[in-house]
Amino acid sequence: MPSLKDLRNRIATVKSTQKITKAMQMVAASKLRRAQAAAEAARPFADKVETVLSNLVGATAGGGDAPRLLAGSGAEQTHLLVVCTGERGLCGAFNTSIVRIAREKAIALAAAGRNVKILCIGKKGYDQLKRTHEKQLLDLIDLRAVRTITYATAQPIAAKVMEMFAAGEFDVCTLFYSRFRSVISQIPTALQLIPPALGEKNENAPSYDYEPDEGEILSLLLPQAVTVRVYRALLENMASFFGAQMSSMDNATRNAGEMVKKYTLRYNRTRQAMITKELIEIISGAEAL
Repeated sequence: MPSLKDLRNRIATVKSTQKITKAMQMVAASKLRRAQAAAEAARPFADKVETVLSNLVGATAGGGDAPRLLAGSGAEQTHLLVVCTGERGLCGAFNTSIVRIAREKAIALAAAGRNVKILCIGKKGYDQLKRTHEKQLLDLIDLRAVRTITYATAQPIAAKVMEMFAAGEFDVCTLFYSRFRSVISQIPTALQLIPPALGEKNENAPSYDYEPDEGEILSLLLPQAVTVRVYRALLENMASFFGAQMSSMDNATRNAGEMVKKYTLRYNRTRQAMITKELIEIISGAEAL
C-alpha cells in the first residue's frame, strides 16, 4: 500500500502532466485555426484545377497522343506509395490510420506480384513503415523545419516524384494523406497521383475552344496539377494533425483530472485511516494506565 508521501508525489506528477497536456491543447487549437483556414482556402483552387483538367481530358479523348503524365507508362508493375504523415506524435491514431491504409495497399500489391516502393513525407510514418517495409523505403522527406506549408514546400516534392516517373522508376504513384473534416474527424485518403485519377467530365459544362490546342495546355497543366495535389494533401494533413492533437490532448487533460480526483480520494482515505488508528492507540494506551 503506498504511503501518504507516495500519493502526494503521484498527485503532483499527474497535475504537472495535466498542465503540459492543457498547454499543448491550447497551442494545437491556435495552430489549427490557421491550418484549417489555409486548407479551406486551397480547396476551391484545387477543385477548379481538377475540373479544368477533366474537361481538357474529355476534349482530347481519342484525339492524338496524350502526355505521358496523363496516359501513364502503359504498365502497372511498379508502384510508388507516397505516405504523408506528421512529424510528431501525441495526436492519437492520426499517423497510424494513414500508415495502415498504405501498408494494406503495399501488402495487396505485393500479393499481386507488383513491385512496391515507398516515399515517406513525415518522420512518424517512416518510423512505422521501417519496421515492416524497410527494403521498400526509398527516402524520407523531413518537414520539421517548415513552419508554414506553402506552394513552394510542395514543389520540390512533386518535382522529385515526376523526375522518378520520367526516369522510369515506377508506373503508378498513389498519395496517402488525411483529409480534414472536423476536429474530431479526419479521413485517411488514398489518391492516385500518376497517372491522375480524374472525375467524369461534366456534360452540362460549356464547350470551349482552347488556344493553343488542348494537348499543349495539358502538357503545361499536368505538372502543375500534380504539384497542386501534393500541396493540398500537405495542407489537409497539417490541419488534420492539429485537429487530432487537440482532441487527443483534451482527452489526456480530462483523464489526468480523473486521476487527480482518484488519487486525492485515496490520499484522504489513507490519511483518515492513519489518524483513526493513532487515536485508537492513544485511547487504548490511556485506558491501560
